[in-house]
Amino acid sequence: MNGLDLLVFLILLIIGYLTGSYFEKRHYKSIQKRERQTLHVPIITFSAMQPLPETQETQLFTGNVVISIDYFKRMSAALRNLVGGRIMVYESLLDRGRREALLRMKESAIAWGATQVVNVRLETATIGGRSGNNRGLGSVEVIAYGTGIR
Repeated sequence: MNGLDLLVFLILLIIGYLTGSYFEKRHYKSIQKRERQTLHVPIITFSAMQPLPETQETQLFTGNVVISIDYFKRMSAALRNLVGGRIMVYESLLDRGRREALLRMKESAIAWGATQVVNVRLETATIGGRSGNNRGLGSVEVIAYGTGIR
C-alpha cells in the first residue's frame, strides 16, 4: 500500500466514523423527542395472575425495527473482544433498537386511541450477521408487542 492509498483509506475511515456518529446522534434526538410526546400513554406489564384493567376495546399492537452496526463500531467491538468486558457499542445498538420498537408500538396504539398498553414484551434477533464465520453481529431486529386498551 503506498502513501496515497493509506491517505485515502484514513480519510474514508474518518468520514465514515463522523457520518455514523452524526446519524446515531440524530436518531437518539428523534427518539427522545418522540418519547416525550408519548409519555401520556403508559406501558404496563402484568404478571399472569393479575386482573386486566377495565376495558371497552383491546387490540394487539407491534413495533419492529432493524438497526445495523457500522463498520467502525464492529472494529471497536472486535478489539474489545480481545481483552473482554462490556461492549458498549453493541449496548447502544440494542438500546436504540429497543426504544425505537417500543415507540413504534406505542405510536400505533395512540393512533388507535389507546389509553395504555399492557403486557408488553420484547423479542430480539440478529440478522445478516456472519456468526458462522465468527465475524460478529450484522444487524439487530427488535420487536415490541403489547395489548392496547381504550
